[in-house]
Amino acid sequence: MTTDTRMDQLLLDVNLATMTDNGRPYGAIEHAAIGWRDGLIVHVGPMSELSGDPHALAHRVDSMPGAWITPGLVDCHTHLVFGGDRATEFEQRLEGVSYEEIARKGGGIVSSVRATRMADEDELLAQSLPRARALVADGVTTLEIKSGYGLEPDAERRMLRVARRIGRELGITVRTSFLGLHALPPEYRERRDDYVGLVCETMLPALADEELVDAVDAFCETIGFTHAETQRLFERARDLGLPVKLHAEQLSDLGGAALVASFEGLSADHLEWASEDGVRAMAAAGTVAVMLPGAYYALRDTRPPPIERFRQHGVPMAVATDLNPGTSPLLSLRLAMSMACTLFRMTPEEALRGATVHAARALGLDDRGQLASGLRADLTVWNVGHPAELSYWIGGNLRRDSWVAGERLIVA
Repeated sequence: MTTDTRMDQLLLDVNLATMTDNGRPYGAIEHAAIGWRDGLIVHVGPMSELSGDPHALAHRVDSMPGAWITPGLVDCHTHLVFGGDRATEFEQRLEGVSYEEIARKGGGIVSSVRATRMADEDELLAQSLPRARALVADGVTTLEIKSGYGLEPDAERRMLRVARRIGRELGITVRTSFLGLHALPPEYRERRDDYVGLVCETMLPALADEELVDAVDAFCETIGFTHAETQRLFERARDLGLPVKLHAEQLSDLGGAALVASFEGLSADHLEWASEDGVRAMAAAGTVAVMLPGAYYALRDTRPPPIERFRQHGVPMAVATDLNPGTSPLLSLRLAMSMACTLFRMTPEEALRGATVHAARALGLDDRGQLASGLRADLTVWNVGHPAELSYWIGGNLRRDSWVAGERLIVA
């Protein structure tokens, strides 16, 4: 009896942006080959290191002369499951009405809550799938989707079920985050503590028991939830064995970055107002800083996150779309990378690391985000002459092909 040790597939004559620390920008290996078996990478290196005839080494061999391959992109912060849209609020902001004013008058997140509650599961799926497909067509192979537009048990459940269905429908990994503390629903306007209790003691345990929750998130902000309310939720998440992440310091500094770091949180996201103490706490905890330039752009913000502080303290920086109906209707992770460079002064290499290895870390995934033996064969092939082009080009279709766990991804 013989065991077939051949690779399932081998790609030749390619250039690899491995995003590993091999001493070269982008972890680049030129004139390379990459192969996988059973969904895992088993060979990555120069063509000269192949141990024999490629056709004897793999069941399928393809040559892609000069093509650049990166890890599949990871969008680690989206709100893409929702009903309706908020295009009229976009008009209002252009006329001078602030995001806070819109929210306090019943718009903003609450308006999306109304539309989402009215949609059944199939309707939500039909509205959300095109948004997910747009991200996948742009090179994304792993996606995070938050709840938070239901704000009551059944609607939150529908959102999370739709997120799971999107992963199955598209053949990608979808990680879910429960965002019950996103906004105060209108029916609880005078019963704030009752709603926080409902989220912590009823919604979260039930949804976790149904295996619909991979992580727990909150909006810790002056128009969101307080430091104490967020801490209460995080303590409940810890009791349930769930990791946490946080919308922190977007509009003000409420100490959210330090709070999520104290729970060894996966990430703190936005961070325009992050303090030195918050950055130090994140560095000590290994919490990823997630840059969301789409919201910064849409809100016409003028205070960027403290990028240099993150660099100085060694805080890993991820980049994500923050795809949502109100403040970041952004359907391209590559465009988010470009914005991170032009608006936040990240380098193209930092942006690509932010959409691969650091984004995977922000989701608690250590099996992807780099091209290395033993990791998942999640990869994207690009029609570019250099990895910097992924941030350089503003829009356009640069993706040539993608594989997820070694299976070719078909984008409908």
